[in-house]
Amino acid sequence: MSATLATYVALPGNAADAFTHWQEVFGGELDLTRYGDMDLEGMPFTPDPEKVAHAALHTPGGDITGGDAMPGEDAPPLRDTAYSLLYGVDTPDEARTLIQKLVDGGGSVNMPFELAPWGDWYGQAFDRFGVMWAFAASESSGTQTP
Repeated sequence: MSATLATYVALPGNAADAFTHWQEVFGGELDLTRYGDMDLEGMPFTPDPEKVAHAALHTPGGDITGGDAMPGEDAPPLRDTAYSLLYGVDTPDEARTLIQKLVDGGGSVNMPFELAPWGDWYGQAFDRFGVMWAFAASESSGTQTP
């Protein structure tokens, strides 16, 4: 097996909603395992059976994994610009469509999607869960107007 890298997002109890929303926005195949779907023998805590132990969304652009934060642990701060998920697409129009889906789903634009000083298209949006998504498309993929 060759090495792989996937993003992991710990959410504050709403992982099922977030991953379902992300599948609606980005497409792909969603594998979602709740604690109630697992044999919990030997588990050092008693989790809520409805909480997500592990989720994996296999999108055309790559994998997003995550779950609900462990009981007793604070979920990481959301709605922050210290991190983002960068999604590269083929065309500026494809990025605009994905950004609009996030906004229509209760998110907001953080940085308008436009031609950036370095020559590529770039912009950012927060989804309704507070996760920041950055979008990029190369200049050579098209010079559509903003």
